[in-house]
Amino acid sequence: MGKGAWASGVRAGCSQAAAGPGTRSLAVKPPLPPRLFFLLLLLEAPGARASGYETCPKAQPNMLNVHLVAHSHDDVGWLQTVDQYFYDTKNNIHYVGVQYILDSVVSALLAKPTRRFIYVEMAFFTRWWHQQTNATKAIVQDLVRQGRLEFANGGWVMNDEATTHYGAIVDQMTLGLRFLEDTFGADGRPRVAWHIDPFGHSREQASLFAQMGFDGLFFGRLDYQDKKVREEMLEMEHVWRASASLRPPAADLFTGVLPNRYDPPVDLCWDSLCGNKPVVDDAGSPEYNADQVVGHVLYQAAVQSQHYRTNHVMMTMGSDFQYQNANMWFKNLDKLIRLVNAQQANGSGVHVLYSTPACYLWQLHKANLAWSVKKDDFFPYADEAHAFWTGYFSSRPALKRYERRSYNFLQVCSQLEALAGPAANEGPYGSGDSAPLGEAMAVLQHHDAVSGTSKQHVADDYARQLAAGWGPCEVLLRNALAKLSGSKRDFAFCGELNVSVCPPSQMAKRFEVIIYNPLGRKIDWMVRLPVTKGAFLVKDPNGKSVPSEVVTVPSSDIQGPHPELLFSASVPALGFSIYSVARLPARRPHFHPLPPTPLEPKTRLLTIKNKHIRAAFDPNTGLLVELENLDQKLVLPVEQAFYWYNANIGDKLSSQVSGAYIFRPEQDAKPVRNSAATRLVKTPLVQEVHQNFSAWCSQVVRLYPGQRHLELEWTVGPIPVDEDRGKEIVSRFDTPLETGGRFYTDSNGREILERRRDYRPTWDLDQTEPVAGNYYPVNTRIYITDGKVQLTVLTDRSQGGSSLRDGSLELMVHRRLLRDDNRGMGEPLAEAGTDGQGPGLWVRGRHLVLLDKAEAAAAGHRLQAEREVLAPQVVLAVGGGTPYRRGAAPRKQFSALRRELPPSVHLLTLARWDSRTLLLRLEHQFAVGEDSGRNLSSPVTLDLRYLFSAFTITHLRETTLAANQPRRAASRLQWNTNTGPVPQTAPPALDPIAVTLRPMEIRTFLASVQWKENGRTNPS
Repeated sequence: MGKGAWASGVRAGCSQAAAGPGTRSLAVKPPLPPRLFFLLLLLEAPGARASGYETCPKAQPNMLNVHLVAHSHDDVGWLQTVDQYFYDTKNNIHYVGVQYILDSVVSALLAKPTRRFIYVEMAFFTRWWHQQTNATKAIVQDLVRQGRLEFANGGWVMNDEATTHYGAIVDQMTLGLRFLEDTFGADGRPRVAWHIDPFGHSREQASLFAQMGFDGLFFGRLDYQDKKVREEMLEMEHVWRASASLRPPAADLFTGVLPNRYDPPVDLCWDSLCGNKPVVDDAGSPEYNADQVVGHVLYQAAVQSQHYRTNHVMMTMGSDFQYQNANMWFKNLDKLIRLVNAQQANGSGVHVLYSTPACYLWQLHKANLAWSVKKDDFFPYADEAHAFWTGYFSSRPALKRYERRSYNFLQVCSQLEALAGPAANEGPYGSGDSAPLGEAMAVLQHHDAVSGTSKQHVADDYARQLAAGWGPCEVLLRNALAKLSGSKRDFAFCGELNVSVCPPSQMAKRFEVIIYNPLGRKIDWMVRLPVTKGAFLVKDPNGKSVPSEVVTVPSSDIQGPHPELLFSASVPALGFSIYSVARLPARRPHFHPLPPTPLEPKTRLLTIKNKHIRAAFDPNTGLLVELENLDQKLVLPVEQAFYWYNANIGDKLSSQVSGAYIFRPEQDAKPVRNSAATRLVKTPLVQEVHQNFSAWCSQVVRLYPGQRHLELEWTVGPIPVDEDRGKEIVSRFDTPLETGGRFYTDSNGREILERRRDYRPTWDLDQTEPVAGNYYPVNTRIYITDGKVQLTVLTDRSQGGSSLRDGSLELMVHRRLLRDDNRGMGEPLAEAGTDGQGPGLWVRGRHLVLLDKAEAAAAGHRLQAEREVLAPQVVLAVGGGTPYRRGAAPRKQFSALRRELPPSVHLLTLARWDSRTLLLRLEHQFAVGEDSGRNLSSPVTLDLRYLFSAFTITHLRETTLAANQPRRAASRLQWNTNTGPVPQTAPPALDPIAVTLRPMEIRTFLASVQWKENGRTNPS
């Protein structure tokens, strides 16, 4: 949501004020006219057979052309839930109903053929569309064909760019763009990405947009210092070179910054939510103001044109949830256009016209200028000196983790839907479907959802949508696993393993554990299941016993210590293994608490190690103090502990406080405690040091056999709030590495960007907040290096992170705040317990720490991040199974690949597209220069014909990234840059025998397939 100053949830930041508290907006909600009236109006529309840029209005070459873009920014949840916004059912918060906006806009467009409007959020539009009559749909299709109703962006939502994973971004964009392609064909295909409200902009987002085929991007939020410089340098519009690995112009994207964020110029808002006076052109009226309005428009156009390079400027005429009474807007805009253009007879050089972002972009392209090039990103974003929007990188950590787990589960669900074929959707367990979870996940990418910047009841509704989507996927998994394993079992899911709750494993004497691996390579995975006390016999798919242990796990919650069963499972690529577990007579668990720390200091370090990693702890403080990579003979002093920032409540410099959006600490971080009470757990299968820092902060440092990283499982909360101040908790790693003020973070989980403390690549930064102003989004990893040694920390969700001094890095794990930061949410970020009550929320998560030589580090963090994002799915089955069909031989191990994928290749997407087609995405997951001594940055060539064992590919079509247009037929506008010409290359002809992937390249295919049944091909 566009967050300016708000009054009662109604936007005052749209440069106009709005209905005050308790004032009901009198927006008219007109019914659509009769069909005949619609059709008569349509006959008047010019250019009714053209599409794309050809439908754009004519500009005046020797004048300043002011492109008026009528739009409504409709948040898919923020102050109200998605349904409340659509239906206007909670109008005591925000008087809006998206269904009425679309009704009203269609009516207003039909009233005059020159009018145009753009729409963005498919989550709302599809819902409205499915409620329309066939006659209305035909009318809307005609408006789209004429270019009078244009779709911009076209994703399910306008996604956040800091806290979203690139795979989830691609999924939600594919969902929206597919609807437009299926419904409107090429006429409905967006040419322009429209990200007017996200709170900062990532380089990877621009790269993805370019690979989807967009010609340009426009956004509204830009750091206030950056904007001032760009206005002075005439660089509000430029070419964004959004990849250091993809060969230009593959990831080049023309990018424009809007002048007024996305609001109308001051005093030019004619919505029922605004307080501006209408245009009165009756000279006999005492309210006459036409001359004043014309003069004001001409002044605004002149001022705006001073910051842009062509004789075209764009004015966004709309804002949050506007156009419920579209007639108000369009009637005044009609007058404005007529009155301003009439001044041309008096020598005015300004021409005003209804337009769209695509038509504006087309005029810029025709100008044939050379544009500057940007190679970094637009983080962090500050809208004033002491207001850095870096808090939301970590807000609502539980929701962020639930979203990441749901992405993992959705990929498992989609893969099994593809591998099992129609039997996954209709089978012995009922109707299964990946679509509900896919739509819920798409909603969660909205810039007020996973970002953590919605009201609490809306955040709860986001979680409800995810939970509702899991159900149909669980049915689908049961159907698919039964078919692929040849046996119907009583499958059960354990959704609370993070708190050691799983009734099937805790109650059954015998059960089976099905582990599904969604990766394209074999994986060894340590299974941990809560059980009751005792011992267990675990057998692998071949019936051989495997080592297992029951470990008692101390707990920070009220449930107390609890036992967990551990065993290592080997799972083939894109397949499953089934292990059997049987309870044996009880034996004492391996749990060895350390004696209390003596008063006299000890000199011997406490250590845990395997053949790859050694971690050492100070026996006096209990803190991690040293990490060693035994393979590479690297030893690095590393001290890790938890710290907290006092949330600022306003000071002499600024009244700005810390809130859901803004991170503004009061002072340097303080340690939660300078020492931790420790306990040691050592068995052949796991070594753990349990650290207790306080009643609300603890951690388990864990090492498994064969593991090349150190796992830190932290538990934080409920955060105490003393002296009426909130707290923001970080995990900090301090080393002696000389890092020169530099550190590195990922961009949406893909490419890596260098960060420099107190520095911006494109302007001289005046640093006003030395902590918050150096925080960046960390989606999957952050690292520091001195050029020889690299320390990397992987995350299990999006978090904010930084390196505030050389050799140090930190990640924010939890926040609890007592004040609203005045960016629109209207309530403090003070999450209650899981039941909505209690003193606050406690959160559990993991950091994975890797120590490597710098030149070899990429192999470790890239492949481990892949394993974390797409972790194996564990399903339990209690009791015996029955044959899936008569004569079917059950199998306890299965792989859908005939051969594993190379380490540099990631299976990004495998999903059902329609009844006979699958969507397949393969990506090269290494960047240029990340060879790690293993040739991992070299191109890789695959033969797709016989790659899969579960089906046969009969036909292959390559598409753009979002699968909405054939790759060879797709063309984008090409832009000149001040760095010189870029060679244009046509995409290679598709050869399924030799599909080549270059570093960071994603290739997308629609594959017609025939599924196999008992070794034979099944065409259905």
